[in-house]
Amino acid sequence: MIVTTTWTSWAPQLLSLLRIVAAFMFLQTGTVKIFAWPVGMPPDNGTAELLTQIGIGGLLEFVGGVLLLVGLFTRPTAFILSGVMAVAYFQFHQPGGIWPVENMGTPAVLYCFLWLYYSAVGAGPWSIDALRGKS
Repeated sequence: MIVTTTWTSWAPQLLSLLRIVAAFMFLQTGTVKIFAWPVGMPPDNGTAELLTQIGIGGLLEFVGGVLLLVGLFTRPTAFILSGVMAVAYFQFHQPGGIWPVENMGTPAVLYCFLWLYYSAVGAGPWSIDALRGKS
């Protein structure tokens, strides 16, 4: 099957593409918290105070998101961010109900396991890590 063979040969590039798109979306959760961009945090469209748990989380989301976007230090960054998302889920979402769809925690759970996966497999070929021979 030429279609299957051709399509599966793109797996490494699609791994990189998934990382790039997910990291771009993820880092925006940090920009909202620390820069109020493209929108600010509810209820007043402001920012989080930097030396609070939400501010530090926003800083980790932004810096970690940028590192994952370019694929630099992907494995350790993804591992740390996986833990950040686990803490975020259990501290902020899970008290609101048992199901992620009920407590608005679906993105936290998804990012937790996505970053855990990248901590194991690395950034893929389209990354600074690959250029450095560390992928």
